[in-house]
Amino acid sequence: MPNLAVTLESFGSSGAGVAVREVSPPRSPGVGEVLVKMAAAPINPADLNIIEGKYGTLPGLPAVLGSEGAGVVEAVGSGVEGLSTGDRVGVLCRGTWASRILVSATEVFPVPTGTAPELACQLGVNPPTALLMIEKFVALTPGEWIIQNAANSGVGRSAIRIAAALGLKTLNVVRRPELIPELEALGADRVVTEETDLRREGRTLTGGEPIRLALNAVGGASALNLANALADDGTLITYGAMGRQPLKIPNGLLIFRGLRFAGFWLTRWKSSAAPGERAALYRRLTTWAEQGVLRLPVHRAYPAADALAALTEAAHEKRSGKVLLQF
Repeated sequence: MPNLAVTLESFGSSGAGVAVREVSPPRSPGVGEVLVKMAAAPINPADLNIIEGKYGTLPGLPAVLGSEGAGVVEAVGSGVEGLSTGDRVGVLCRGTWASRILVSATEVFPVPTGTAPELACQLGVNPPTALLMIEKFVALTPGEWIIQNAANSGVGRSAIRIAAALGLKTLNVVRRPELIPELEALGADRVVTEETDLRREGRTLTGGEPIRLALNAVGGASALNLANALADDGTLITYGAMGRQPLKIPNGLLIFRGLRFAGFWLTRWKSSAAPGERAALYRRLTTWAEQGVLRLPVHRAYPAADALAALTEAAHEKRSGKVLLQF
């Protein structure tokens, strides 16, 4: 079977630098490494930004694309503990859009056998981003509210489900009104559109309860709308910039309201977290996936050979879930 890889030869908004090609099979795993036969991988916004050359860190070219996925361990190098040939794993590293990849054992996490590859391949980035933002910045207690924009995104959907599992409530902002019943069915407590003035209506929507944590993936006016809904001394965390607009925060929100603004990037957390902390996080997430707590829908899956069509589809806003590549 050919070893296919989706590679980036040059940066550009048209995606003209992306190619699907047959590459040499990886060598046998060395010390601390595993060889993974990939089953599926999602196309995330970060992947599209990398293709455009507009991400925080960019790979040297040519490079195999992809930032997460799932597969089966084919071979294990010396010194690797807790992993065996045939184990199902999630993979969190760059270069996952290939039939077979050689990675450090620290870049994979075990996945229960019954977890579908379409779900397992999405556990590496969006759910941990949601969970860490919910738990690491503000000490919330059950019954409190979180507000977020881009609520139909992968992180947004994960935040809805994780918040519910932790006894928290979510006020969710979306661009399209047709998404409201879909997210309510997912477990969202309140869903409104971007046109809602949250400074005026936020407290009404939460029944008078304060909101101390906001999750921002859009920026610009949308982020300011979230900030205006926060209680005094609340915290807004930015993890994305889908609107391609910078934050514009009035001085008064800092001086008189005491709001705090922070950023979150999973890659930075991953580089500083202890191996035990990372393992514990992914054990929680895989358990939730097995129990049905996490629901990560798939819009459409493409064979890896059709990656260019998949990228075009993934760039469209009107989707009901992730676009996946299958190997």
